[in-house]
Amino acid sequence: MSGPPAIAIRTIDLDGAVNSIDDVAAFRRTRVFVSHGGELIGSVDIENTFAPISATRLSDAIAAGLWFQIARRKADPKATSGARPALAHDVGVSVIIPTCGRPDDLRRCLQAVEAQRGTRPLEVIVIDNRPGPASPTAAVVREFERVVLIDEQRAGLSYARNAGFAVASSPIAIAIDDDVTVPAGWLERLVAPFARAEVMAVTGHVLPIELDMPSQCLFEAYGGLGKGFEAFERDGDWFRSRRVAVPTWLLGATANAAFRTSIFTDARIGMLDEVLGPGTPTGCGEDTYLFYRILKAGGTIAYEPTAWVWHRHRRDLPALREQIYAYSKGHVAYHLVTLLRDGDARALIRLFYSLPRTYLHRAWYRLRGESDYPLSLIALEVAGNLAGPWSLWKSRRRMDRLGPGARRPVASGIPSDRQISAAGMARSA
Repeated sequence: MSGPPAIAIRTIDLDGAVNSIDDVAAFRRTRVFVSHGGELIGSVDIENTFAPISATRLSDAIAAGLWFQIARRKADPKATSGARPALAHDVGVSVIIPTCGRPDDLRRCLQAVEAQRGTRPLEVIVIDNRPGPASPTAAVVREFERVVLIDEQRAGLSYARNAGFAVASSPIAIAIDDDVTVPAGWLERLVAPFARAEVMAVTGHVLPIELDMPSQCLFEAYGGLGKGFEAFERDGDWFRSRRVAVPTWLLGATANAAFRTSIFTDARIGMLDEVLGPGTPTGCGEDTYLFYRILKAGGTIAYEPTAWVWHRHRRDLPALREQIYAYSKGHVAYHLVTLLRDGDARALIRLFYSLPRTYLHRAWYRLRGESDYPLSLIALEVAGNLAGPWSLWKSRRRMDRLGPGARRPVASGIPSDRQISAAGMARSA
């Protein structure tokens, strides 16, 4: 399985000059992410066939592929996020970053997050999910004076994120992964929708920082982590109106998401479910189930594509296969949780009709040569789906053994230093 050829990633802001791209002669194709006024508006793919891209060809490609987005912004200045209400600058934000033995990624992530500091109160919390004498995380965190480090011994992204959510001192908590890099202005664009009281969560776009390896290109062919360049919102009415399973997996991911911390003490929503997620037998699904509960409780989730992050996809094929298999297990486990815990029979339609139908369509597109996604990975997804029920059972047994993770105090949304240290979780950098 060789995968599709590498794709060069480049960026351009239309506020500046459109110059030629001369450093892409090693690539057959170039993907150009286009911004205007610092806000991402879309992307265009150019088949440059191992040659530089002239300024004229670049301009023509942008005009042909993004003419509608450009025209809309010129015709309606209110279409820009800068024209929409902003969150008051005295509202604090806590950024929660779990990590597990990836010091280089973590350092890049923290450097970019620290550059976001301005007038808004900002708390940065790193959770070491593989602590111990051999862990490199503490040494990295010590390079950043204002970053707090928490140890979470129980493996699993849900345990780690919940440890951060439990001690976050701000009304807004942002979840990102340690392998993302945030651009200038990201934080303010991500939290802006919270200016409206009904918004309980905001998700942002996730873009590939590189597509140099076959595994990275295949992950984009799989679907990637981004959800497009158009903003949208989903609420309780949309949740109830769906006749089939609620597609919360289309709303974003906790690689780039923000939440009101009040939801974590709401009995209808609560913390991430530690039965689901990376580091557990189920493999994923913790964020989609949190989105599900927010919508079921009547909250609104806003997708803000202008608040994008750069994500470093897996660079080798075995890691990609492991990731896709985990996603496939977790997808089924998530639906089983909504069925068994929430009594949502719409999950049955997804599991026994629309999901198999999706795989048949994808296989058909591949056989017709309309997709770069190989049949071997489709078969791997099906195998992961079949393992979903067993994985959920194993994960439930695991959580029964390990116990629930950290929880936010209900009496006070802001835990004191004494509470944190008594829980044995926090230690400063």
